[in-house]
Amino acid sequence: MKILLIGSGGREHALAWKIARSPLLDKLYCTPGNAGIAMMAECLPFAVEEESAILHWLQAHPVDLVVIGPEGPLVSGLSDRIRQQGIAVFGPSQAAAAIEGSKVFMKELCARHQIPTATYQVFEQAEPALAYLRSQGAPIVVKASGLAAGKGAIVCHTLAEAEQAIQQIMVERAFGTAGDQVVIESCLRGEELSFLALVDGEHVLPLAGSQDHKAVGDGDTGANTGGMGAYSPAPLLTPALEQRIMDEIMYPIVRGMAAEGYPYRGVLYAGLMIDGDEIQVLEFNARFGDPETQPLLLRMRSDLLPLLSACAHGSLHGMQIEWDPRPALCVCMVAGGYPGPYGKGEVIQGLPTVNPQAELQVFHAGTRLQAGEVVTAGGRVLGVTALGSTVAEAQQRAYATVQTIHWSGVYYRHDIGYRAIKREQG
Repeated sequence: MKILLIGSGGREHALAWKIARSPLLDKLYCTPGNAGIAMMAECLPFAVEEESAILHWLQAHPVDLVVIGPEGPLVSGLSDRIRQQGIAVFGPSQAAAAIEGSKVFMKELCARHQIPTATYQVFEQAEPALAYLRSQGAPIVVKASGLAAGKGAIVCHTLAEAEQAIQQIMVERAFGTAGDQVVIESCLRGEELSFLALVDGEHVLPLAGSQDHKAVGDGDTGANTGGMGAYSPAPLLTPALEQRIMDEIMYPIVRGMAAEGYPYRGVLYAGLMIDGDEIQVLEFNARFGDPETQPLLLRMRSDLLPLLSACAHGSLHGMQIEWDPRPALCVCMVAGGYPGPYGKGEVIQGLPTVNPQAELQVFHAGTRLQAGEVVTAGGRVLGVTALGSTVAEAQQRAYATVQTIHWSGVYYRHDIGYRAIKREQG
């Protein structure tokens, strides 16, 4: 099979690494890719936003399957335009991708299909939003409705923080048009869980459980980010809880979308809050999580390519996934200043000493080649991912490699996986 992978992050490097191991693969292209992906795929020069260039290239270079990694091109409808050219796509339609592209759409969809989620109100102007905040008090959650690179949901512990969030999103326009509408939600309590499943429009095949660390600082403190690390499996996810999530969340949302005329095909990611016996949806994403994909794919023993193809062709029924029972853990190494302003172009030292192996992978995210050297080119730069017999051992292996890699201003959390390790140690 000839495959075109669209994207340039750590998620896409993990997907490229796994696809490249498939015996079904004849040729892997990626656009635009990064320095790590370039080691296993032919990288094309088109940014994910250059949709007309991508479509033109596909006309001249037909492939068997296009795999769209990031949410932006999914929400803008690239998958629809590729399908119009007769090419199979792993990724939802524009109508279905609105489940991530509009938090207002997502909340209304959940309400229509009795899927539990936080109580909320929607606002298009700052003053009514501020008045509502003052009537509700804190803690409370303020969310930009549109795409904001994983940073548009702000948990506010005080009224002053909530008012600042409205100022940032609606007045200063920190997230651009993503802040045209704001969702203000009640603040849910409990433990977060990432639950991903492959969907072919009708059938739902769950992936292993995972948990990520969104806050920039140790102990889950500081600003929200796209993710500072993740691990799989999630000790929180018992077989009984998984069945409830499938019955109460995943099947109803997939059947509801199909009934409304926009069947979902791709990977559906439910961000959940678990509080005792209570399950509530925090968000839905229309793509693989980043960094959850890195430990998930390191643990996946099955060939990924037939699963992606089955989602695209509506033939997922009866397929299963074999998992390595050992846990995997990913530590994100980021540019200093992230998730705020950060520099680029720093030479990454120590990469040649990392020995790629089945049990440890350094997945590139914000990197590029410059004069023969790998340099930083984004906020999240690398995702060092390791397997271990326990989460503690996977953590130890990952951090041992993290400490061999350096660039000016490098930053990472030192406690990825701490909750799972606490559970392991009783």
